[in-house]
Amino acid sequence: MAAAPDMLPDRPRAAPRALRTAGQTSRARLLVDRLGTWGVVAGGMAVIASILAIMVFILFETLPLLRGARVQPSTAPRVATLPAGAIVADEYRSLVAHLGLDGRLRVVRLADGALELEQPVVATGPDGAPPRLTAVQVAPGSAAFVAGTADGRVLVEPVRFSAAFVDGARRTAVEIAGGAELAVDPAGGPVPVFAGAAGADGGSIAVAPVADGLAIVRRSVQENEFSGERTESTERVLAPLPAPLTALAVDADGRNAYGGSVDGQLLWWRLGEGAPAAPQAVPAGGSPVTALSLLTGHRSLVVGHRDGSLSVWFPVRREGQDFVLTRIRDFPAQGGPIVAITPSPRDKGFFALDGAGGLGLYYSTSHRTLWTGRAPVAGAGSIHYAPKADALFVAGPGQVAELLVDNPHPEVSLEALFSKVWYEGYEAPRFTWQSSSGTDDFEPKLSLTPLLAGTLKGTLYSLILAIPLAVFGAMYTSQFMHHSLKRFVKPAVEIMAALPSVVLGFIAGLWLAPRLDRAFPGLLLLLVVLPLMALLAGAAWRALPARVRGRFPAGSEALAAILFLAFGAWLSFQLGPLVERLAFGGRFQSWLLEATGLAYDQRNAVVVGLAMGFAVIPIIFSVAEEAFSNVPQSLVAGSLALGASRWQTVLKVVLPTASAGIFSAVMIGFGRAVGETMIVLMATGNTPIMDWSPFNGFRTLSANIAVEIPEAPQGGTLYRTLFLAGLLLFALTFAVNTVAEIVRQNLRRRFANL
Repeated sequence: MAAAPDMLPDRPRAAPRALRTAGQTSRARLLVDRLGTWGVVAGGMAVIASILAIMVFILFETLPLLRGARVQPSTAPRVATLPAGAIVADEYRSLVAHLGLDGRLRVVRLADGALELEQPVVATGPDGAPPRLTAVQVAPGSAAFVAGTADGRVLVEPVRFSAAFVDGARRTAVEIAGGAELAVDPAGGPVPVFAGAAGADGGSIAVAPVADGLAIVRRSVQENEFSGERTESTERVLAPLPAPLTALAVDADGRNAYGGSVDGQLLWWRLGEGAPAAPQAVPAGGSPVTALSLLTGHRSLVVGHRDGSLSVWFPVRREGQDFVLTRIRDFPAQGGPIVAITPSPRDKGFFALDGAGGLGLYYSTSHRTLWTGRAPVAGAGSIHYAPKADALFVAGPGQVAELLVDNPHPEVSLEALFSKVWYEGYEAPRFTWQSSSGTDDFEPKLSLTPLLAGTLKGTLYSLILAIPLAVFGAMYTSQFMHHSLKRFVKPAVEIMAALPSVVLGFIAGLWLAPRLDRAFPGLLLLLVVLPLMALLAGAAWRALPARVRGRFPAGSEALAAILFLAFGAWLSFQLGPLVERLAFGGRFQSWLLEATGLAYDQRNAVVVGLAMGFAVIPIIFSVAEEAFSNVPQSLVAGSLALGASRWQTVLKVVLPTASAGIFSAVMIGFGRAVGETMIVLMATGNTPIMDWSPFNGFRTLSANIAVEIPEAPQGGTLYRTLFLAGLLLFALTFAVNTVAEIVRQNLRRRFANL
């Protein structure tokens, strides 16, 4: 008899298939979870590493800006057996021309010291011997020797180097011709103090103190364009000389002469037609002036004193006055009296040599002492900056030595980048950005302060529009708007973020700016009319009987408000011309200039604020709306249950709880506005000025990078300065985001118990 099923003995059973499958799935999910975790961590670390790599690259490109100059002895042999005198070199540093006190000009090859040329440059006297030279110098910024003689003459001797390739090798030739001997003292006395210059047209000028004043001798050359015949003429005039001179300098155009006196005064003569008037005299520090030189462009004057001090001067127009020679900068004193100054042929730098053998390399605009050291020649008395500013030649008794100069970014310093700088031709120190010009003697003006101010200015005016509209719009959409409308409104606003900024900039610059120029009073009326129309719309809706309002679907009040606001905007622009005639005398821009002194530029900060605010609103709106919507409904329901109105609930409960998210939204909008490029590039005048007026333009750091980087030579000063601008943007956004995160965390902890 078969046993009943319940009476069968127990036996081991296999694990259910479902449990086995569940165990296998659990392990697979664990593996996937781990892989996902590793992927997320790896992705996050890759993002952090990428950001750090970008920062390191920017730092790598920026740090060379603040590196000082490198000056080191050359491996070329020293040129020996040359008497005391002055030197000039060609741009390839293959030949050196030397004019000694013996009146002979020698050209020496630097590679082996071989003598290429030797000839006298001074006419012989009645006894057949050339007169003795009292001193020899090089005209600033040129390759022309200027020498004084013991018989009352000043020699101006240009030296011209030319290079050509013959059989694949460079050959440098020298031409010594066209010199002038200008008689400054008819009495034939010695000329120990003098200055001269050679003009591009073959003319020359010499100035020197004589017994009856300052002698100015000009030699002009006129060439007949048809026959080629050259006509020379010489003119000598006298200028008043109030004090004995110890140094002189004259510019290349022969328009200005500068003198230093034994009592430490600077004298400035304006040379023109006829005899000059009395010089302008200004105290230069008390110590006797021992050296003068003009920097590139012949506007700035470098003054060296017996006590080793150095200063830079140039004429400045004073309010209600003429130009006044003004002390602009002072440099640290050297260890002995300044005996020679040689300017850089390419920028506003200069070398100074003192009587104790000390050398210093300085830059005027950036106010930097780039290098100090010792002269490689004992008893050095003459120095010459090579034409490419890559070497310095030092001449002393019996020899000439070469120093190699590596000075890539002398015009940049923290003072030049972020402080006011007094540039040539300016009436006062200013923040200025001007990276290029049409003249060779231009000094770059690379102040980042107006660009930083422009960045903050554009951000400020855009956020003034964007924050109220975006935050209050998000508040209404999240807390008051009917869900049937919210489904359309929120996606529509978020789609606005997809509009290309170049399109917004194009519309703002070419369509909005000219229309706003004609209808600006209407825009001012909007600030008054639109709030009134919003209040009027709310009052009108509430004034309707309940049975009438009930006939409209939920959310209709928003459409009514839109109609009221649209009517208010139309009314504002219709009344704009009337308000302009009554309140602003018929033309708002003219009234603004006359009443406040502010000029109205068509592309200004208001236009940028409207256009960039339109671009920032969707970002702030989206994040703020999420913050409002994420407030727990239990808090809202509890507040309403206790008798608070909807508005009181939003103001006292929802807003504090969502404040951390709202702050994050504003900071994200701030970062979007700071980094915006195309809108500010197309909708402003792109002028780097320091002015917070909403009626003129500006230039931001990002727009400046976009404008300048295509023209910046790789590795040059402008190139690296633009990387520094990018580093500033990086640091600014990093600092703002860090502060924002700290504030957000504090707000979250503060309102966590609500």
